[in-house]
Amino acid sequence: MYRFYFERLDVWNNSRELTKSIYEASASFPSSELYGLTSQLRRSSVSIASNIAEGFSRNTDKEKLRFINISYSSLWETLNHLILCKDLGYLNNKTYEDIREESEIIARQLSGLMKSLKQ
Repeated sequence: MYRFYFERLDVWNNSRELTKSIYEASASFPSSELYGLTSQLRRSSVSIASNIAEGFSRNTDKEKLRFINISYSSLWETLNHLILCKDLGYLNNKTYEDIREESEIIARQLSGLMKSLKQ
């Protein structure tokens, strides 16, 4: 089966895994948060991999960089939501730390990708 270029990127694959982790962790959030924090957390995490994929459909490094920057911003938004979820008691410490570790890896990968696209 043919694989698109973005599918070969570790950062895209790690972002997908992060989104899966977030969906699993947020499945037990209170139903009152379904259209609030749960939705925002899931949406921002989906945006990370989506913007990487969309960016690599573009022809120039400048265009790619714009989408990678959006992806990076979505990662920070996701981290903000995660911290709030922990503060509210929706995430236990282990789950929070595991997801945060995944996020830190992706942050480093996105930073490196942005740096290489700027050259």
